[in-house]
Amino acid sequence: MKKSLLWRIALTTYLAGLALVGFWPAPVDKPIQTRLATALNYLHEVGVPRWVNYQFIEASANVAMFIPLGILVAMALPTRPWWLLSGIGLFASFFMELGQLLFIAARFASLTDVVTNTLGGLIGICCVRLIAAWTQTPKVANS
Repeated sequence: MKKSLLWRIALTTYLAGLALVGFWPAPVDKPIQTRLATALNYLHEVGVPRWVNYQFIEASANVAMFIPLGILVAMALPTRPWWLLSGIGLFASFFMELGQLLFIAARFASLTDVVTNTLGGLIGICCVRLIAAWTQTPKVANS
C-alpha cells in the first residue's frame, strides 16, 4: 500500500475525530471546568501571570488540536503548496464553527477558534516541511 494512501486514511480518521469534538452537543471542556478553574487559581497564587487564564488555555488547546491535522495534511499531500494545505485547516474549522452556530445551541461559534485552529494546522504543516528540508541529503555535483 502506498505511503500517501496510509496518510490519507489517517487524515480522514483524524477529520472524523475533529468532527466528533466539533459537533459534540455540549462544550467538551464542561466536565473539567471546575478543576481547571481551581488549577488556574492555584497557579495565579503561586505567581503564574494572570494572562494565563481560561481564554489562553482554550486558545492553546485549539492550536494544539489542529497541529496533528496540519501534520497529516502535509504528509498526505506532500506536493501541494503550504498555503493550499493550510486552507484545509481553515475550512475544517470554519465548517465546525458554522455547524455549532446553526445546529448546537449549547456551543458557541467563534472567529477566534477559526484563527487558532488554522494557526495550529499551519504549525503542523511547517513542522513537516522544516523536518523534510533538514533531512534531505544535499545533491553533490559530479566533477
